[in-house]
Amino acid sequence: MIRRREFFTGLAALSGLTTASCGWRLGDVRTSSNIVSALDELHLFTWSQYTDNNLLKTFTTQTGIKVLADVYDANEVMLAKLQASGGGSYSLIYPSDYMVGKMVNKGLLKQIDRKRLIGLDNLFPRFQNPEYDPNNSYSVPMSWGTTGFIYNSEKITAAPQDWNYLWQNQQKLSKRITLLNDTREVIGGVLKMLGYSYNSQNETQIKQAYEKLQILKPDIAAFSTDGWQNQIMSGDLYLAMCYSSNAFQLTRENPKLKYVTPQSGSSLWTDTIAIPQTSSNLNGAYEWINFMLKPEVAARMSQRLGIATPNSAAFELLPLQIKNNSTLFPPENVLQKCERLAPIGEFEEVYERYWTKLTSG
Repeated sequence: MIRRREFFTGLAALSGLTTASCGWRLGDVRTSSNIVSALDELHLFTWSQYTDNNLLKTFTTQTGIKVLADVYDANEVMLAKLQASGGGSYSLIYPSDYMVGKMVNKGLLKQIDRKRLIGLDNLFPRFQNPEYDPNNSYSVPMSWGTTGFIYNSEKITAAPQDWNYLWQNQQKLSKRITLLNDTREVIGGVLKMLGYSYNSQNETQIKQAYEKLQILKPDIAAFSTDGWQNQIMSGDLYLAMCYSSNAFQLTRENPKLKYVTPQSGSSLWTDTIAIPQTSSNLNGAYEWINFMLKPEVAARMSQRLGIATPNSAAFELLPLQIKNNSTLFPPENVLQKCERLAPIGEFEEVYERYWTKLTSG
């Protein structure tokens, strides 16, 4: 499964970071009286939208640790690079929820020393003992979101309520809709509509979802994870299946665009911070995680970068217009129906077989 390909690179471009051969490099911003031994550099491997110049400057000023960051746009890219380099020199990485389990099984992550962390108890209950990483033993939640629909409210006046909207309005939406280029997300959404689990391991159910998608296919403009943004901004698309983090920025830029999470349920995802076994600066890694757990820091990131914080204390510091934004923070009755994508082992081949049949030709 390919993780969300975020489009917040504009924030990075404006951040004042200078380009280095290995990624972005923060200028030498530190105080001479606060240098942390010889290990005064922190190497991050992260998503582009999580790196903000003001954030890095504040951390460097407080700790004396200079931050260097490489960025990636898919969990699989991150995993492949770490495996190819034997872990590399990274102090911290940002795997998504499903990737945490994979990396633990491969022996790539260091177990978290909870005694060295301050603020874990500020996490919302659903993030304190997540199924992908019980007791946050190997990771700390960083941000989260849902999968749903972004739509043009000038073209679609009545908000889509659920997955079945696509079939009920198929002719009206013909060639004006896109679905994610993601096997588990697309088939999972239809499974949810049919009353099954996003993580079904019943081939009869997968076949039913495939047959529903075959009916819709002639009117789908494309299966696209990141190529739909300009099209929906220009009005060429009426609706796109997307991730809430992508949708928030677009809806903020263009008020006619709205986002909904299907009422029957959808996927719930979390991005985390983890320490690789080969971490080049373990003390600095814990300094960074504690910094990110500070309510004021987490709140500032949520507001500036447009991400949903899992930190309840940070949530309380957000302005009302952010707190009440249902794109970032869906109502509880919707979240209760959402599921995380779970590893399904060899059964993944069944999904891929039907996905290939659907998308080929």
